[in-house]
Amino acid sequence: MPAPEPPPHGPAPRAAARPAAVAGAAPDDPPAVPSPGQPGDPGFGRLVAALVIGQLGLHSTMAGVRMAAALQTLREGHSAWTVGVLLALFAAAPVLTAWRSGQLADRHGYHPMVHGAVGLAWLGAAAALASTFAPGVWHLALLFAAAMLTGTAANVGVLTIQHTAGLAARDTTERMRVFSWLGVAPSFSNVIGPVAIGVMIDAFGFAAGYALMMVLPGVTWLAARRVPRRRPLPARGEAAAARTAWSLLKAPGMRRLLTVNWLLSMSWDVHAFAVPLLGHERGFNASTVGLILGTFTFAVTGIRLVIPLLAHRLREVTVMRAAMVGTALVFAAYPLAPNAWVMGALAVLLGVSLGSVQPMIMTVLHQVTPPGRHGEALALRSMAMNATSTVMPLVFGASGAVVGTAALFWAVGAALVAGSRMPRRLAPGARASRGDGEAPPPR
Repeated sequence: MPAPEPPPHGPAPRAAARPAAVAGAAPDDPPAVPSPGQPGDPGFGRLVAALVIGQLGLHSTMAGVRMAAALQTLREGHSAWTVGVLLALFAAAPVLTAWRSGQLADRHGYHPMVHGAVGLAWLGAAAALASTFAPGVWHLALLFAAAMLTGTAANVGVLTIQHTAGLAARDTTERMRVFSWLGVAPSFSNVIGPVAIGVMIDAFGFAAGYALMMVLPGVTWLAARRVPRRRPLPARGEAAAARTAWSLLKAPGMRRLLTVNWLLSMSWDVHAFAVPLLGHERGFNASTVGLILGTFTFAVTGIRLVIPLLAHRLREVTVMRAAMVGTALVFAAYPLAPNAWVMGALAVLLGVSLGSVQPMIMTVLHQVTPPGRHGEALALRSMAMNATSTVMPLVFGASGAVVGTAALFWAVGAALVAGSRMPRRLAPGARASRGDGEAPPPR
């Protein structure tokens, strides 16, 4: 049984301060300490740093294995279809496991879940390493296993880290800041993992690259030692057997928020899909298209570094509505851009719009979620995003072949405008469901 964790808000019961409160913990586990803002607080900044570093370790492992496995499969003469199946497994496995992962995060808290994610990531990298020595069909089977294991590890890790961060924050402003910092981690991970394994592959081969990926989960394990233990919030109002996805969707504001999240997630996908097509139609070379997409990523990272400085002046609903309208305007202009310079400028504006909205959605999600079910709410969001990323490119491909690339941008832009009124209706429900700094119920 995992050790109980002290509450994320308010003073801990007296029994939690005694050594017996962590009986059964592993000898190398960190001791229970007061939550941020309480006496003896080691510092909220140190907690956020540990969470960000933990996410970097898991996500970098997945990103590195994903890039190397695809490259290895192509070099060994397998078809593009085989590579597509391999890459799809990185997202498909998290869709199947997210709900259960969210429930376990609610029940057990940070440390058991992150330790499990570290184990999955290590096993995934080990399977990829073993594939370099395996013959025939075993080679692909091990790579497919590596994809599912590292994809699941990254998803379990991010769900647990977001769950912990949202509950540890003391108010809306602090929550915006922590989710902005966490939103930067994937951008850096997508550089660290592929670059590190690429250098190792060029110098020593695929086996050495995968061996390096086996080291990265250890970074997450070390960072976890800096995260204090907290007792998870108990769910209220329904029996554990009745805690279904549908019952969670009935929470006030939940369906509206997930719909807004879906529209914005679809915007990321249509941009990644349609910009290369538009660049091909305009005769741009590959480096130009890559620079346009890279400029977008740079803008996303930049705005998430700025948001913590402005969080005290921002309102979640206002930012969400502005992002939806701003994204729609950029999509309206994209097909009309006369050259790559204008498309690059539009990519910056789009990066600011879409990059700013994720911390706001995460903040409101924690406000509208019933106590004790934050992991499940994060799992629902994760499932929707992964499913969208898997299905929508097929829809875009079929639609684009019929109506053209410009119509894709304009159709999604029209959907965003139509949905831009939905965030306004979230404000009352968000505040009523969970006030800032609300203490957990008595235990």
